[in-house]
Amino acid sequence: MATIKKRGDSYSIRVSCGYNSKGKQMVQSMTWKPETGMTRKQIEKEVNRQAVMFEEACNKGYQSKAIKFEVFAEQWFKEYAKPNLRNTTYERMLQLRGRIYPALGHMRMDKITPRQIQAFVNSLSREGANERTGKPLAPKTIRQNLSFVSDVFSYAVKMGVVNDNPCSKVTLPKNNQAEKKIYTPEQVQRFLTLLNDEPLKYRTFFNLMIFSGFRRGEMLGLEWKDVDFEHNIISVRRTSNYTGRKGTYTDTTKTKKSQRTLKFPQEIMDMVREYKDEQDMQALKCGDKWFETDRLYTKWNGLPMQNGTPYFWLGEFCEKHDLPFYGLHSFRHLFASLLVNQGIDIVTVSGALGHSTVSTTSNIYCHMLDEARAKVSEAVSAALDFSGSKKEPRGA
Repeated sequence: MATIKKRGDSYSIRVSCGYNSKGKQMVQSMTWKPETGMTRKQIEKEVNRQAVMFEEACNKGYQSKAIKFEVFAEQWFKEYAKPNLRNTTYERMLQLRGRIYPALGHMRMDKITPRQIQAFVNSLSREGANERTGKPLAPKTIRQNLSFVSDVFSYAVKMGVVNDNPCSKVTLPKNNQAEKKIYTPEQVQRFLTLLNDEPLKYRTFFNLMIFSGFRRGEMLGLEWKDVDFEHNIISVRRTSNYTGRKGTYTDTTKTKKSQRTLKFPQEIMDMVREYKDEQDMQALKCGDKWFETDRLYTKWNGLPMQNGTPYFWLGEFCEKHDLPFYGLHSFRHLFASLLVNQGIDIVTVSGALGHSTVSTTSNIYCHMLDEARAKVSEAVSAALDFSGSKKEPRGA
């Protein structure tokens, strides 16, 4: 029988589902929150009804069509998301619950229609959807919300809870996202010149970003074993990430193809070697207070640098020198644009960026590629002096 416990302004409903092979009791739980204005008698009646429905769903192994979206989504988190998703993705999905559950959580899975999900998605693109800024949510955030709902339904289809995924019929609002902001060559030259007066740690960090397009997590995950001074190459093998629940932790790369090796100019590698010597001296000064993590970028005591440190340092640096602040990822876009403008083929660009497919690179940098292709015809015209040629008269 289901047990009901009041917790604050909501109710926790728990159902025993027997014992597993190790003799441990298996318990399923859900949370139900009364609607505003309900009387005490109405609440008591509804919470008992919710308990009966939930117990029936549990006893039928979720084959019951009466299961509500929030109840099943919580099971999706436990059964699929937790064991299969990357920690950063899992944490982001958890945060999305606060917006999705109030909109869809109380509805039965089999009763949710494409129109209802479409209405929810459309509401995210209206003014005021972002409570902090009063503006619509960013296109990427809207896409993440729909992705969460779709992933839950896809799992429900596999588990026999519903017959199809209504999200397949939903259309995302037109993406009017602004063009990616990238530093100009002149700004980059000034940036690098100003860096010469900054700590060696940050000089190497941003020079490596500019010459590699490495993601922030990839940069912070670099270890000295990844640096080959003899051949001037550095390899990406892991990432350093952060979540509120886990703190700073080491993880695999975003995709298998994100594991890659790039060659660097000699002057960059000389700077990295100098930084290695400086870090070794710092370790000697710290003595037994130093943590040997082998990371390139650390705190004063050798522990991995926090993920937000380079971002905030860059913001202060740009403000001090009156430079535009585009964030860390702008250096990745800069790297890609430099390769495209130099005529490097798309397959090589994709490999250097560590994208899982070439189409990912094409989709992200389509504007840059179109401009580069336009220059091809201009180059051919210039080579053949096409604009200056004259047609011979007929009969000549």
